[in-house]
Amino acid sequence: MSIPEGSFVDIGDGQRIHFHEAGKGPPVVFVHGSGPGASGYSNFKGNYEAFAAGGFRVLVPDTLGYGYSSKPDTAYTLDFLVDGLRRFCDAVGAERIRLVGNSLGGAMCIRFATRWPDRVDRLVLMAPGGLEDRQTYMGMKGIVTMMTPLFTGEGITPEGIRRTFRLQLYNPDDITEATLAERWEIAKDQPLYVFKSLRVDDLRPELDRIQCPVYVLWGRDDQFCPVSGATTLLHGVEDARVLMLTRCGHWVMVEYPELFNRSCVDFLREGQVA
Repeated sequence: MSIPEGSFVDIGDGQRIHFHEAGKGPPVVFVHGSGPGASGYSNFKGNYEAFAAGGFRVLVPDTLGYGYSSKPDTAYTLDFLVDGLRRFCDAVGAERIRLVGNSLGGAMCIRFATRWPDRVDRLVLMAPGGLEDRQTYMGMKGIVTMMTPLFTGEGITPEGIRRTFRLQLYNPDDITEATLAERWEIAKDQPLYVFKSLRVDDLRPELDRIQCPVYVLWGRDDQFCPVSGATTLLHGVEDARVLMLTRCGHWVMVEYPELFNRSCVDFLREGQVA
């Protein structure tokens, strides 16, 4: 399947963001996770058009350092990435938004919602990072498999991407060759400093600052972000609901797209799940 051509927008400091857009209505911004070859379209190609059909203006950016967006030689701290997301929203005229983020993108959405709470109307999180200490994440099988080649000299390779992706989903055979090729096309030119300098803060002390309703989805068999994070969010956020799924790994939106699309559109409209 060919990838539809996206657009670019300048966000200042000589940087630009690549993104896909669909639909009209209140803006919904999808924020993807990390990993070699990650992009907004790769993560959410099975979802964003359903949200557009549900009455939203959908924006699917590539985070700085990923996809076809700028990849400046700098430290990829959480604040750097979130500031880039804010500047993107400013540049496309998305003032008050609904955020949908998974993994690293989920952590970015949490920080965005605590930093600028008046701009976030609803928040959907799929297995977000930032809810455990760094040592816990570095002990997860999926994280170890993804990061080890980047620090041992192997670098980013098609086989390394394949090994990582076989841990993304509950059923590894659901990973298609087209998806792997799509990721490699981006990953082959992705600088290692993006991953080596990546730092995600511990967001647990900030959770009580989230002022909007939050919908959390998590796969019981996630090998990248511990499912204990779901309970952390349930206890730390004032207005939250959590959906846990068996026979599901790290990518709820890919493994259960119809359930994800339907329940999230309902939540983003009403602030609750039917």
